[in-house]
Amino acid sequence: MPQDFLQLAGKTILVCGVANRKSVAWHVAQTLSDADCRVLYSVRSEARREQLAKLLGGDQDIFVCDVEHQEQIDRLAGDIAQRHGKIDGLVHSIAFADYEDGMRPFHETTRRAMLRAFDISCFSLIALCNALQNCLSEDASVVTVSISTTEMASENYGYMAPIKAALDSSLAFLAKSFSNFSRVRFNAVAPGLLKTSASAGIPGYVDSYLYAEQATLRGKAVQTSEVAAAAAFLLSPRSSGINAQHLVLDAGMRVNYFDESIVRSAVENRG
Repeated sequence: MPQDFLQLAGKTILVCGVANRKSVAWHVAQTLSDADCRVLYSVRSEARREQLAKLLGGDQDIFVCDVEHQEQIDRLAGDIAQRHGKIDGLVHSIAFADYEDGMRPFHETTRRAMLRAFDISCFSLIALCNALQNCLSEDASVVTVSISTTEMASENYGYMAPIKAALDSSLAFLAKSFSNFSRVRFNAVAPGLLKTSASAGIPGYVDSYLYAEQATLRGKAVQTSEVAAAAAFLLSPRSSGINAQHLVLDAGMRVNYFDESIVRSAVENRG
């Protein structure tokens, strides 16, 4: 097998959304670096830029772009065009939900909270792709981070599931739009429950995570490194036939909800 099986060596990929060592974006960036990619970074604030610079400990291009502000998205595109010309891929690992006031029943979701979360978590992908369209190489790959299912009403995930559903749907429309002038592909990695700093802020997440771990076929939750490996594949030329897709990584959980031990535990503890 060739050493560079994924054919990523020498490619330039922009990774948006690194928060810390536990974040999906960080793991994706490290996987790409191991594959000899040149990784560019975009974070939402100067403070995050300083934190990431310390983590990287080297001469890396780290841009600041708060995707709530179109002028910053435009500036990011301009800076990348000026410094690098073309990039071969984009990783969109950006999401936000306001859980500071605790969880509410879904029908009590406020307009302000949902629209802001939609802007940051979904529309930012469209805005970034539009701004960066002239920077993306002819056959670039765009990968976003979704969730394994948006059809399960997990109460502690709340309004973010419909927003992720919109994100998933956007892939098809972006792929169709860009097909008019390029071969750029748009896909999502869609993991089950992960241990990240972002997930730690979701009320009741730990219990859901532990249940998900029991429900996997292997009895072990999906690892962030596994998600990163799948993202690297989708960014690579080896996945050239995959477009507008949603790649689920849940270790078989979706086929195992009626596992005998889980059913027995639920029945014995009911009431």
